[in-house]
Amino acid sequence: MFDHLREDIRCVFDRDPAARTTFEVLTTYAGVHAVLFHRLNHALWGANLKWLARFLSMLARWLTGVEIHPGAKIGRRFFIDHGMGVVIGETAEIGDDCTLYHGVTLGGTSWKAGKRHPTLGNDVVVGAGAKVLGPITIGDGGRVGSNAVVVKDVPAGATVVGIPGRIVRAKDKVESDQRRRAFAEKIGFDAYGTTQDMPDPVVNAVNAMLDHIHALDSRVEQMSGEIRKLGGNVEGTALPGLEQCEINEPASSEHGRE
Repeated sequence: MFDHLREDIRCVFDRDPAARTTFEVLTTYAGVHAVLFHRLNHALWGANLKWLARFLSMLARWLTGVEIHPGAKIGRRFFIDHGMGVVIGETAEIGDDCTLYHGVTLGGTSWKAGKRHPTLGNDVVVGAGAKVLGPITIGDGGRVGSNAVVVKDVPAGATVVGIPGRIVRAKDKVESDQRRRAFAEKIGFDAYGTTQDMPDPVVNAVNAMLDHIHALDSRVEQMSGEIRKLGGNVEGTALPGLEQCEINEPASSEHGRE
């Protein structure tokens, strides 16, 4: 119990730069209070003291603005930032190192008994006002944007935004972005748009060119290696950086109409 308490307090300092002291966190962070209440209420729920668990969870909601059903399963180092308006349903399951912001709902879409609330993997972040609904799964490392409404499974490492939620950044896209940045640095190009999630046509064009140049560069290196094996001499000159050219605007005419 005390190990969980120490971890819950320590994770606040890792994720909220406004946190200053342990005493401040313990006395002023409603999200921490809500989690501590839930740890107790969940233990009571498991001991079949269900009415007492529900009563204390109602008291916790009144004090913190956070409603967590005592039946919900929450992992270690769980942090609710700001807290107000968060709702977590009975069959929700939350992994380790997850973060929820204010106004988040982990809710159900059915009145039938059984699993009806979401499951969050490890290291999941859900932005302010987001609604994650139904017995769906958010994979490890998933990100849910503010005010998104998610009703379908989200793969690990993906980012979801919008209503209804749509994936704008998958794990393979993160890896390709890292490759593009590395290659852009290699050729001396500042790829300003390669890390953006928005479907900007200019960004897409830049990304396509970087992918094409990267493929050509890999093919040339492969060909050079084969030529060296055959005894040829291929000079291994480093690629020069691309100089930024200053664009001179044409001088405006000083002649007006007569």
